[in-house]
Amino acid sequence: MAERPIFVPIEKGTRLIAAVPITFTWHPGMAPSQKKKNVVALHEAAEKKGIAPLLEISSKSEREVGRRLSAFNLKIAVGGAEVPIECAYQGSKVFENGGPFADLFFVTSREAKGDPRLKHCGKLVGFNFQGKSFPLSPTTVFYDWLYMMALFPHRDWLKRLQKCAGFTDIEFNPDRSLNCQARSLATFISLEKRNILDEAMQSFENFRELETASSI
Repeated sequence: MAERPIFVPIEKGTRLIAAVPITFTWHPGMAPSQKKKNVVALHEAAEKKGIAPLLEISSKSEREVGRRLSAFNLKIAVGGAEVPIECAYQGSKVFENGGPFADLFFVTSREAKGDPRLKHCGKLVGFNFQGKSFPLSPTTVFYDWLYMMALFPHRDWLKRLQKCAGFTDIEFNPDRSLNCQARSLATFISLEKRNILDEAMQSFENFRELETASSI
């Protein structure tokens, strides 16, 4: 058995999202077919608790929209180019002894995530994206901000996802990871449902204030 969270947008109150833990039967193995079985098992277990429909946000999603919204595939404008969220995030990291490594913007997502410099430059101290510095706190705020900026130009099309009860990422284990594309999307949908998305996207500071209040 395994446990994974489902991220549910909340329309009212201080909290923007709820992370609902779901226990389900785990299918071991690294093959894509096994991971897709786990997605199905997670969603079936959630449906029994009344949480449906769900959308998997990863390269293992059975739906094309879920695969496109993966941080490995979803792109953000950088200058005159578009780069995957994963590359923008990894390439913006600033460490005690190095970074940011903007060259990672222009490699594959897997290459960016696995670049050895990210492990050998000391403690992570912040982020620098397109010449602007970003803090480490709240813990996921910079990653979420990048994801929001990538989503925002497609906000009208994404309104159809408001019918989803929640979002999952089968690769995300809260005991091992911090950032989660499914949580970022749930936050975006919550802001849209509350009609405060425009306000949140006016500046990083606005978004950070809303996310900080939500995490208290």
